[in-house]
Amino acid sequence: MLSVLRIGIGQTDPVVGDPDANLLMLRKLIREADANRIDVLVLPELANSGYAFESREEAVTLSETIPEGAYCKEMAKGSSGRVVVAGVCERTSEGLYNSAPLFMNGRHVLTYRKVHLFNREKEVFLPGESEPPVFEFGEYRLGLMICWDWIFPEMARILALKGAQVILHPANLVLPYCHRAMVTRSIENRVFTVTANRVGEERGLSFYGESQVVAPNGEVLLKMGGSDTGLAWVDIDPARADDKMMTERNHLLNDRRPRLYRRLVED
Repeated sequence: MLSVLRIGIGQTDPVVGDPDANLLMLRKLIREADANRIDVLVLPELANSGYAFESREEAVTLSETIPEGAYCKEMAKGSSGRVVVAGVCERTSEGLYNSAPLFMNGRHVLTYRKVHLFNREKEVFLPGESEPPVFEFGEYRLGLMICWDWIFPEMARILALKGAQVILHPANLVLPYCHRAMVTRSIENRVFTVTANRVGEERGLSFYGESQVVAPNGEVLLKMGGSDTGLAWVDIDPARADDKMMTERNHLLNDRRPRLYRRLVED
């Protein structure tokens, strides 16, 4: 059983229209993860394709099926003894999804399709229709959401209610609020959050990096620079997230009063 989980973030600068370059970035990160004994490797959103598509047609040419696509096959190879998750432009028979496939011990475990689409993503992708997943890695429970899901506190709360100790969060952030908000998501759910953001500029969009890992008490355990690329890591004990006592009399989840929150799920 693991006593410490080594969380690695691969902060990259994906190149829109150059899947070969994006594959090379992934392979380099996998080698670094091997050398540094990373248990969980998290990469940014749409790491296989880049983000700022000129059209839906361009996105189709840069998409791949999961788990058969070239980027996914590389993720599978790199997941021996660890978890690897990254954002992928996913092609399906019904259309494109902004997805995050997760690989563990050489196999595809699950795919989460982004529920909340940001800005022009709505012109390219279909929204996911399933709640964010939680899965087990050894003795620990990890959850998954993608980028703009951060602004909907219900997403992180659902993951906490499903038992997630760590929320993995591939992202391509262009607004300046998310990093502070993820500190709040950690505190209000008493979970670790791992936000893997990209860097660089792409067709007029600037991505500001600063990937981070936040503890259940809101402490920022790891923060990358705004232009750094490569791998950074930190060791955590996910079991810290099992203590939901905010005071000696206040349990974060047991003190909820769901019957008063029904308006939250009204259309």
